[in-house]
Amino acid sequence: MREYLLTLFVTAAVTYLLTGPVRKFAIAAGAMPPIRDRDVHREPTPRLGGIAMFGGLCAGLLTAAHLSNLGDVFKLSSEPRALLSGAGLIWLLGVLDDKWGVDALIKLGVQMIAAGVMVLQGLTILWLPVPGIGTVALTPIQSTLLTVALVVITINAVNFVDGLDGLAAGMVCIASIAFFMYSYRMWYGYGVEAAAPATLFSAILIGMCLGFLPHNIHPARIFMGDSGSMLIGLVLSSGAISITGQVDPDAITDFTGSTRETVHFMVPVYMPLLLPLTMIAIPAADLVLAVVRRTWKGQSPFAADRGHLHHRLLEIGHSHARAVWIMYFWAALIAFAAVAFSVNSSSLWIVLVIVALSTIGLVALLLPAFTPHAPRWAESVVPPRYRRRRRRLAAAAAAAELEMRSADRPALNGATAVGDRAPLPERRPDRRRPVDSRR
Repeated sequence: MREYLLTLFVTAAVTYLLTGPVRKFAIAAGAMPPIRDRDVHREPTPRLGGIAMFGGLCAGLLTAAHLSNLGDVFKLSSEPRALLSGAGLIWLLGVLDDKWGVDALIKLGVQMIAAGVMVLQGLTILWLPVPGIGTVALTPIQSTLLTVALVVITINAVNFVDGLDGLAAGMVCIASIAFFMYSYRMWYGYGVEAAAPATLFSAILIGMCLGFLPHNIHPARIFMGDSGSMLIGLVLSSGAISITGQVDPDAITDFTGSTRETVHFMVPVYMPLLLPLTMIAIPAADLVLAVVRRTWKGQSPFAADRGHLHHRLLEIGHSHARAVWIMYFWAALIAFAAVAFSVNSSSLWIVLVIVALSTIGLVALLLPAFTPHAPRWAESVVPPRYRRRRRRLAAAAAAAELEMRSADRPALNGATAVGDRAPLPERRPDRRRPVDSRR
């Protein structure tokens, strides 16, 4: 665990320290597009935050390669090299798109190429644990198509949800924490050595998001852009591919006792292939809804609009910060619920807690006019925006004092009511001698 934490902190520190210089570079390079109709920010904000995140990724992989235990991952597996190759292609595409703009079909093609590069280097889905059947081996064509589809869907799901300050980085960070908990349990709890790369990828991804978030929370000083959103989407999909299609279920059978129990144990990781990840179910659902909505209107599935989930939260009355926290809540609920079910799927308490938290989330979702405020005894220690009662009293007192001063002021030049303008003095005709223009 210490080596994973060290890798995480190095990745976060490098990402955080690089983001400031990258912001200055983005401003100097002109990577500050004008505000569009679908944007929610009010001032032009530089992009290219993915440059700092890619630097954090490289720093994390370099640190892990020189550690005693994590260094074995690079010796026994080609997945870190495959991840770096695919991430490099995606990152370069995102940088070009943030600066000059790239056609949607070209981006889709490069995403598929990056996924294909990772498949060629060994990062692919070899088999699937199907409930009630067992382990199903995939042919090379099936493996390639499923891996490419999962990478592309995850990249675009994260890209679509990147619409509010700190939203994409926070949601991916939550998903990565949940995924790290699951893969770490697989690696050290069940002794499955093939889960080590997925655990490493999750730790690095947590560091990338944590290092970038301080610069990206509302009001954001820099955006990650496509160079960042596509990058973290690819890293997240790489961890899912590694732990789903590389871990042999037979290695867990010795601990679970039977193949059927092993298959059911692997279900929480298998199910994410449907949407494609339980860990990012909300971005994936937003992606599906966006494609259906735009296709129904006769538009391109890649055409931008203001119909995403975060846009709808703003339209029904939620503030920017509250909309982000609501999305965080539902992402955490779904992600950690999947991890909890993987630990003990027969516990009634888990179901009751999920139902209770879902009820709380629905109440928060349906009360956009509610503004939390602290009690009067705690107003001195909370931020000013939570001191609503004191602000109202001060504003009412100021308005009453202003009205009293206006009423006590004597009328000027016949003005009889407060606010009446005094009559202007009558203008006298100009009796000056006209100037002869012929002089």
